Amino acid sequence: MKPLKIFLSFLTLILLNQLFSVSPGGRNNKGNASNSEKQYLFPGTGFFKKNRTPLVDSEARNYFLSAKKAEDLGDTAKALSLYENFSKRRSDFRIVLGNSEVQIGPESLYRAAILRENGGDWQKAYQHLRLIAEAYTDYDFERVAESLMRIAERLAQDKLPRKWGFLPRFRSGSQDRLRLNQIAALARGPRFAPRALMALAEIAQKDAQEEEALDALERLINLYPDNYLCEEAYFLLAKMFEERIAGPSYDQGATLKALNFYEDYLILFAESPAKSKHEHEENYQMRLQDAKLRSIKAEEGRKKMRETLASSKLEVGQYIEKYGKYYLTNWRELGNRPALQFYNEAITTAPESKAAREAERKVMELRRGED
Repeated sequence: MKPLKIFLSFLTLILLNQLFSVSPGGRNNKGNASNSEKQYLFPGTGFFKKNRTPLVDSEARNYFLSAKKAEDLGDTAKALSLYENFSKRRSDFRIVLGNSEVQIGPESLYRAAILRENGGDWQKAYQHLRLIAEAYTDYDFERVAESLMRIAERLAQDKLPRKWGFLPRFRSGSQDRLRLNQIAALARGPRFAPRALMALAEIAQKDAQEEEALDALERLINLYPDNYLCEEAYFLLAKMFEERIAGPSYDQGATLKALNFYEDYLILFAESPAKSKHEHEENYQMRLQDAKLRSIKAEEGRKKMRETLASSKLEVGQYIEKYGKYYLTNWRELGNRPALQFYNEAITTAPESKAAREAERKVMELRRGED
C-alpha cells in the first residue's frame, strides 16, 4: 500500500501545481497588479519554486550555446531540456551567431518547438510558438505564425502521433477551435488570420458549432474583405443560412439572409479573386475550379431562395384573402388590396416560379370579382 499512497500523493501535488500555475497569456497571477506583464507569460521554473524573474544574461547564453551544441551533435533530449528553460523564464539577451544577431529567448523556444513537432508532441510545440508570439513581439512573427498555423492544422486534421510511441492521443474539437481562434487574434494581418478563420469555420461546422462557424466567417469577410478566401466565405454563409430554412410557411429571416449572401456572392465574385502572393500555383488552380462549381450552385441557390420567398408571400396573401376580415379592423375599406399586395410581391420576387403562376391566377380572380 505504501507505494500506492506515495504515488497518489505525488499525483495530487501535480494536479495542485497545474491548478495554481500561471499559463501562457493567462491573467490569474496572485501577485501585485503592478508586476511586469512578462510575469504572466511564463508558468514558473519548478514544482515548488515559482521564479519568474528573467534569466541572467550569462546563464541564458550558456543554456543556448550548450543546447545548440547538443542539437548539432544529435542529442535531441539534452538540447530540448536546455532550450525549454526559456519556456519558464524570459530572456531578452542577444548574441552574435555567425553573421547575424540572435535573440536567444524566442530562438530557443522556436527550436524547442521544432524538436517537439518532429518528436510528435504537436501540442507542446504549439504552446512554445504561442508563447513566442505573445511574449516576444519583436521576433520574426512571419516565421512563428507559419509554424503556428501548420501545427494547428496538423492537430485538427492529421492522425495524432502516439505519446512515447504507444499511448494514443485523442483529438479535441474545442481545443482545435481555441487554437485557431488564438491564431486569428495573434496574426492580425491578411496572410495568416483569414486562413485561421476559415479553418476555424470548417472545424466548427464539423463539430456542429454553427454559431461559432458563422462568427468566424463573418469576421473573415468584415475584417479581411480583400482576401481571396472571402469568395468561399460568402458562399458558405449562404449555404448555412439556407440550411436553417424550415419552409415557406415559417419565418423567412434565414431565407432573406441566404438570398442576400447568394446575390452578394454572384455580384462580388463574378470573376474569381486573383492569385495571392502567398498562394501556391497548384492551390490557386484548384481554387479556380472550385469557384466555378460554387458559382453554379450559388445561381441555383439564389433561384431556390426566391422561389421560397414567393411561395411564402403567396401563402400570406391567401391567408389574408380568406381570414383578413376577422382581424383587419378596416377590412371593408381595404378590400382585396392587402391580398393583392402579397400576390404581386410573389410575382415580382420569382416571376418564373410556380408560386408566381398561382399568384397571377389569384390576382385575375380578385380583379374579376371587383369588376
